[in-house]
Amino acid sequence: MPYTRQQILERLRARIQDGLPIIGAGAGTGISAKSAEAGGIDLIIIYNSGRFRMAGRGSVAGMLPYGDANQIVVEMGAEVLPVVKNTPVLAGVCGTDPFRSMNHFLKQIKEMGFSGVQNYPTVAYFEGAARQDMEDTGFSYDLEVEMVGLAREMDLFTAPYVYNEIEATKMANAGADMLVAHMGLTAKGSIGAKNVQTLDACVAKIEAIREAARAVNPEVLVICHGGPISEPADLSYILSKVPGLDGFFGASSIERLATERAIRDLVMEFKQVSKPFA
Repeated sequence: MPYTRQQILERLRARIQDGLPIIGAGAGTGISAKSAEAGGIDLIIIYNSGRFRMAGRGSVAGMLPYGDANQIVVEMGAEVLPVVKNTPVLAGVCGTDPFRSMNHFLKQIKEMGFSGVQNYPTVAYFEGAARQDMEDTGFSYDLEVEMVGLAREMDLFTAPYVYNEIEATKMANAGADMLVAHMGLTAKGSIGAKNVQTLDACVAKIEAIREAARAVNPEVLVICHGGPISEPADLSYILSKVPGLDGFFGASSIERLATERAIRDLVMEFKQVSKPFA
């Protein structure tokens, strides 16, 4: 069922008041979403990388031209939304899509039953010459900021990805409800990132993002995601080092790693079953 922005904020702030972190999960399939809800997840986010991830491809595929990102989310929504009963579901929206009116697309997303949005795929992932070329030719991060502002006006909950203080400031100014401090492609597993920064490096980056965002809006929620933060112990360490951090969003860390391990281990158990001799 869809939730209003205020209803989501009340649910999330209640967890914080109880001394508990907000935990969101990416879902690439209906069964992933259903299972995450059974575990008590606070938010479910679906976006095009989820489809690639659960097809055995790296999540970074969602940043590349392997499909219409916004259309994929619509298709995934038709699978996920009917099986999620009591959890807000957010849509990953590609705000730089040159072939959609964001105003109309966000209305479509809301009418489908989504309760909020995230900016994904995002040009924030890119750096250097590639990022500069995007910014110079009409595919600017500012379009994602505008999308978040439009979503806020439509009473959709907004939880954009930010990679640095500048992006955090922009999204906070746009009225974002919760910022997701992105630490890069998630490590571990068969298709995880092999070269990631340290947890301590993440601490410094998350602190900077948190401070920049709360300088604009002291009430904005800030959670972390990605990079080396892939296990509950990693999150525990980050929370111990970053006072005021509100939680964690896991995509590969909750969906992909759990699937890889559970299926592998169960197959190994079946393989060890003995056949009685005749």
